Amino acid sequence: MTDTAMIFAAGLGTRLAPLTSNRPKALVEPAGKIMLQRTAEKLIKSGIRRIIVNIHHFPEKMRAAIDALHYDGVEFIISDESEELLDTGGGLLKAAEHLKGEKPFIVHNVDVISDIDLQEMYENHVSHDALASLAVARRETTRYFNWHEGRLCGWKNLKTGDEIKCFPVKGSIEKLAFSGIHIIHPEIFDLITERGKFSINQIYLRLAFEHRIMAYEHDARFWADIGTPEKLAAAERLLLSYPEKF
Repeated sequence: MTDTAMIFAAGLGTRLAPLTSNRPKALVEPAGKIMLQRTAEKLIKSGIRRIIVNIHHFPEKMRAAIDALHYDGVEFIISDESEELLDTGGGLLKAAEHLKGEKPFIVHNVDVISDIDLQEMYENHVSHDALASLAVARRETTRYFNWHEGRLCGWKNLKTGDEIKCFPVKGSIEKLAFSGIHIIHPEIFDLITERGKFSINQIYLRLAFEHRIMAYEHDARFWADIGTPEKLAAAERLLLSYPEKF
């Protein structure tokens, strides 16, 4: 198991307004605990000891919240995007110096909760010799990754009809929704040619032809995000209904 993870926590959280008009999404508190703390504790329970957190929205509040997290043997490192929000791909690249090494690392969106066993997901990633593994589930969304025999082969936006095909596929394709948790091999930094602000999805779709980007399917019933007030309320109900899961 790796000891390093990154929490994507720099987003503006505009769809959560007015909750995010005076704080970042990472400091929203479903069921009485801020999302930053929930995510950090999930990672720590899985053996993580170095946690990089990117910040942008209300950076001083984020710094104070990170400084307030104290766990024996755990180091928190801030990747500061306060001057420019870099999106997921740019944010990952900015933090590269803290993520490079021999072992894959975990990336976890701060706005999702799940009962995913991160150690099991990590072992699955290693067994497939993948460049990246993405947690995915069978749930409704407007944008899906397409998979062929567990390997990323494309993407589609059902609302706009936009579609990307990574390579020709013979046989069935599964549409699965991305759940905001990744396992990534540090080799990816040698393959990123993009600069500035860009999505990590862009990297995956570009590299999927020559590299193994694999799916790790989990139970959609025990996953939620807090992207809107309605979703936040649903996440809180899930946390209160199944406290043993989270």
